[in-house]
Amino acid sequence: MLFKKIGYIIIAICCTGPVLGQAPIQKPNIVVILADDMGFSDIGCFGSEISTPNIDRLAREGLKMTQFYNAGRCCPSRAALLTGLYPHQAGVGDMVKYKGSPAYQGYLNEHSATIAELLKEQAGYNTIVSGKWHVGLQKSALAYNRGFDKSFTMLNNGSSYFNSAPLYNDGSKITFMLNDREITRNDTSKYLTRAITDFAIKSLDEIKDEQKPFFMYVAYNAPHWPIQALPEDIAKFKGQYLKGWDVLRKQRYEKQLTLGIIKKQWALSPRDKRAPAWDSLSEEEKEKWDTRMAIYAAMVYRMDACIGEILTKLKQLGKDKNTIILFASDNGGSADEVKSLSTVIQKNGEPGSVNSIDSYEIPWANVSNTPFKLFKRNTHEGGIATPLIAWYPRHVKAGSKNNSVGHLIDLMPTCLELAGVIYPTQFKNRELTPLAGKSLLNTFKGKPVSGNQTLFWEHEGSRAIRKGKWKLVAEPKQAWELFDLEADRSEMKDLATKYPAKVIELQKEYLAWANKVVVVDWETIKGL
Repeated sequence: MLFKKIGYIIIAICCTGPVLGQAPIQKPNIVVILADDMGFSDIGCFGSEISTPNIDRLAREGLKMTQFYNAGRCCPSRAALLTGLYPHQAGVGDMVKYKGSPAYQGYLNEHSATIAELLKEQAGYNTIVSGKWHVGLQKSALAYNRGFDKSFTMLNNGSSYFNSAPLYNDGSKITFMLNDREITRNDTSKYLTRAITDFAIKSLDEIKDEQKPFFMYVAYNAPHWPIQALPEDIAKFKGQYLKGWDVLRKQRYEKQLTLGIIKKQWALSPRDKRAPAWDSLSEEEKEKWDTRMAIYAAMVYRMDACIGEILTKLKQLGKDKNTIILFASDNGGSADEVKSLSTVIQKNGEPGSVNSIDSYEIPWANVSNTPFKLFKRNTHEGGIATPLIAWYPRHVKAGSKNNSVGHLIDLMPTCLELAGVIYPTQFKNRELTPLAGKSLLNTFKGKPVSGNQTLFWEHEGSRAIRKGKWKLVAEPKQAWELFDLEADRSEMKDLATKYPAKVIELQKEYLAWANKVVVVDWETIKGL
């Protein structure tokens, strides 16, 4: 009888615990990489002529999501990514300046938690951030107070890539932080993309012997203006853009069709009305525009090369087999015309150098956002569509492509599911707003996903709702437009007059959401 009882005990232990000699299931390392102001077609695997072999490798060995979205601008997108909430819910309905209400307070609020906070406190993760922060200037909203063990961050919208000199003539400074300490970058500093990468790699080396998993957020400032790049990188692209934006848009469009990124029925949107025909330019003008785009391409190229170094480091440390990498952009290509902005300190030295402040402007941004129209700040597809690449060896099928709809708000719940963490209702005595996003893990693994996710946008009066194939969208002070994105993702055929009942239905849903997240009429607060 004694032997029988011992036998039962042994069986119970074997059934309820890990098998003897079998390692416990490891939580994955998670790396999120965010580009800044990079358009939908700016990487090779989404149609670009720019050489991006490392990002392309992630896509080749992983998954491309072709109908993924951001929030249309720097701050709102970063708030959405970090918290899993719509920007207004996190307190970042616009930028980092207070505009009269909690939804527009300009920094992460107490009712939000970041991915880093929850993974660190509830799953024992090491946490690292390197790059552009831009979700608040208040101490409570800085990275070291928002769950990151190691942080090298820029707090502003942009910076010189060679120093921390001011960009604006209003006296505002560019602030870099190393953990909780403010630091200064000068002309002898590393190129910013290099500095961001080096801190990420150094941080990985510092925790290489620890058994804990890590979450690392790498937020590149590239290719946000000012367009500045290393001379040797610019040289690789100089002259390649003399073919002009009209030819290049068509070439990217054709490549996207070949790659299956877009559907044949989606037309290439016309050249933006503010961009001249390339053939109407003088040779001198063409040379100037070629230089601008060569600098921009060099910035994307160097970012890709640095991502390759992170991949190499993960492999050297033996971490690559249990790491998921997610890559996206915070908004579409930017139409900013920096040379015409009176608020910007103008520098007219050698293009691409520390002595030059410039942007690539509307014509090239129109190329970046191929095949879509409009730009960063707009809620038409050109402003909010981003590539999403998911690389996760043994879990994500290599070379797969998915046209399910997703958004940056989905990254928080995805990371939580990967780490086995349940989103709490309270965190550190703070009531948390329920998540707006949903986990993408089943999508990544090729499993069926039930139902359609309805998504919403509002930024400075530009607003939209996407529900299934339908999208209702309006720019500031403009009437609603209705598009069937299944047939026309380029938003060329407004169906609002044909389907007025659908407009009313979607407008009602949008207004209910806007009321829930406390959207404020932009015209009443834009001057604050």
